[in-house]
Amino acid sequence: MKTFIAFFFPALLIYFFITHKPKPSTGELLAESLHDEKYLAFDSTAFDSVFSAELKNLSAKYVNIHKLKAYYASTGNQPILINKYLSNNGIDTLLSYLKTSGDHGFNPNIFHTSGIEQLIKKLRENDFSSVKDSYSTISRLEILSADALVRYTSYLKYGAINPKEIFSRYFIDVKRADSFFIPNLLNAVNIVDTLSSLQGKSAQYKALQEKYLNSKNDSIKKVLLINMERLRWVLPDVGKQFIQVNIPDFRLVFFDGKDTLTAMKVCVGGPKDLDYDAQYKVFEKTGDIKDRPENRETPMLFSNIKKLYTNPVWNIPESIAQTEVYTMIRRSSNYLKRKNIAVYYKNKKIENPSTIRWYKYDRSNFPFLFVQQPSSDNSLGRLKFIFPNSSSVYLHDTNFKQGFKLKNRAISHGCIRVENPLKLAELLVVDTAKYDSIRKELRLKPLRNYAGQPVSSFKAGQVPQKDLAPVRFSPKAETPILVTYFTAWSENNKIEYRPDIYKLDEKLWAAMKKYRL
Repeated sequence: MKTFIAFFFPALLIYFFITHKPKPSTGELLAESLHDEKYLAFDSTAFDSVFSAELKNLSAKYVNIHKLKAYYASTGNQPILINKYLSNNGIDTLLSYLKTSGDHGFNPNIFHTSGIEQLIKKLRENDFSSVKDSYSTISRLEILSADALVRYTSYLKYGAINPKEIFSRYFIDVKRADSFFIPNLLNAVNIVDTLSSLQGKSAQYKALQEKYLNSKNDSIKKVLLINMERLRWVLPDVGKQFIQVNIPDFRLVFFDGKDTLTAMKVCVGGPKDLDYDAQYKVFEKTGDIKDRPENRETPMLFSNIKKLYTNPVWNIPESIAQTEVYTMIRRSSNYLKRKNIAVYYKNKKIENPSTIRWYKYDRSNFPFLFVQQPSSDNSLGRLKFIFPNSSSVYLHDTNFKQGFKLKNRAISHGCIRVENPLKLAELLVVDTAKYDSIRKELRLKPLRNYAGQPVSSFKAGQVPQKDLAPVRFSPKAETPILVTYFTAWSENNKIEYRPDIYKLDEKLWAAMKKYRL
């Protein structure tokens, strides 16, 4: 027992000493890093005053620095980064990454590279008469390094641009730096690991980056940088199975992990009027529907497909009713009957719309609801896929199959027309019996009675129009759908490029101006 006590207590004292050893002061760390004992006289109170003044001065020039005030106030305005990273050259590693930020398309000057480099040199030259003469240099180096680290990390991790601030039709949740971002970043133990981890972007990002670094074509480099920025935006977790529609590519892909279950052409919304912004200002002044410009762009969004309908009805949007439908019914008394469109007034169906004197109604105050009934002429075709979103867009079949032969398929009112809705329905419901029920509603032969025969796309013109009614079906699981806008991406070991049909590249490029090379 005495032997045990004689061994245990000394070991306990050693452990206590190691784990409770006081952290070296800023003065001790500086004295060790700069090999000068004068820093042992470092006065934290006096430094606090100088640091606060420098922070105030720099805040007027560097907008982002005001975000650092709260953090440094909580640390007593101590030079956290210099204390941790001056002696082990971590501050030099930071500078090295900042100076090569052009590899990501950033202008290194936005990260204060010149100022940081000069301050590191000045501090290490240690040409100060007294320790208090170094306070301004230490303060500026700490503040500029912290600001640069925060900016660099934030831009690479979340993107330099918040897409919601420049795109009115971006409805994907945006992840940005939160209130814990700065403390977690500046309190990190190893700056090398932090900076290194930022370089490990996705395979798509690396492919675009490699092409950017090797390209001599300024136009190509511009497109690559724009799409590298898009790839820095953090997208929602889509899980293993999901659907992606890339607007400029006019294509839908159903993914299962890295595998593709199906891919098909789509038609998307047409571009807005070229002078849309100017026209809209005129419309705001006049209120005249004739002055309202058109914007049919399909929005970027994330949602989950929750249900699908066979033989859908089309509740014609007010904007279309006020323009296209209003014009056609004034031009042709047979238009509504020919298009199988029912008319409702105050939620009651009008049995004989031909008795309505349309000329009495101003289209800017049109009191009617128009509903296109299920038929071969229905603009939604025979299938509609619903997912919650604020823009009331959905995937659907179409009665205008010729649209899929067009090279530029930005022709819809905003919803997404799919080339092979039957295949999409089959993949969503999975269950053969449920899929056969869908086929039955579409007047198609069930698969289970005709095993081994290929599934062919239905043709709306072959389906009887009478007795058609919408029937709702549920997919086996709610399937995520992501509608994106990429004009460059990597596919099959090459970079694919597509036209900027909505001119969103130009808008993003302009927003990136103060960050890019």
